[in-house]
Amino acid sequence: MGLKPKVFKSQVLKTVEQTALSTGDAVHDAPTGDSSNSDGSSRRYFLIQATSVVGAAGAVGAAWPFVSYWSPSEKAKALGAPVKIDLSKLAPGEMLSPIVAWRGKPVFVVRRDADTLASLETDTEMLADPDSAVAEQQPDFAVNAWRSERKEYGIFLGVCTHLGCSPKYVVTDNFVETGQGGFFCPCHGSRFDMAGRVVKGVPAPSNLEVPPYRFESDTVVLIG
Repeated sequence: MGLKPKVFKSQVLKTVEQTALSTGDAVHDAPTGDSSNSDGSSRRYFLIQATSVVGAAGAVGAAWPFVSYWSPSEKAKALGAPVKIDLSKLAPGEMLSPIVAWRGKPVFVVRRDADTLASLETDTEMLADPDSAVAEQQPDFAVNAWRSERKEYGIFLGVCTHLGCSPKYVVTDNFVETGQGGFFCPCHGSRFDMAGRVVKGVPAPSNLEVPPYRFESDTVVLIG
């Protein structure tokens, strides 16, 4: 991050002072006019040089807080600064690990294979909200059978909508009567399919939330 303004300025002053002590002859060699005024002129010359250096230090010090401000702090990130995720190594059927966080909440990213995508369109009878009718649970672009911008990738906040526990990713066949796995909350038994849609008859009242996001490329997504 570099030196803070006060520390930086203090070090500059110390350097100027040491330079003056070690190069006294050079200071007295500065243009001074007649020899009777050499001492006073030398001091004035030194003060001008020192003032210039300290002024520059002050300018750098004043700029330091602004430069620091341009980089989001950890607090800013926790409050919702965007999080960039690389999907290039995520294989079909896998969930991204390690799990990233956005606004202090885990973000689940799964890559769904062709069989899973097909089941999400047809196996909906056991779901409480198959059409994503609860608008605040996803952006407009995710109101579809896959609840995503791109079919292949499912992106959800890993927080159960019952009491806030973190569900587990399950790949067991027939986990939600579709043969494609999903998410299981170990706290009270809520289940969600591979689109984060809640199964009927469980404590969770709604689907997993889909955060706002956009793809910067085929393999890079920006959350937030």
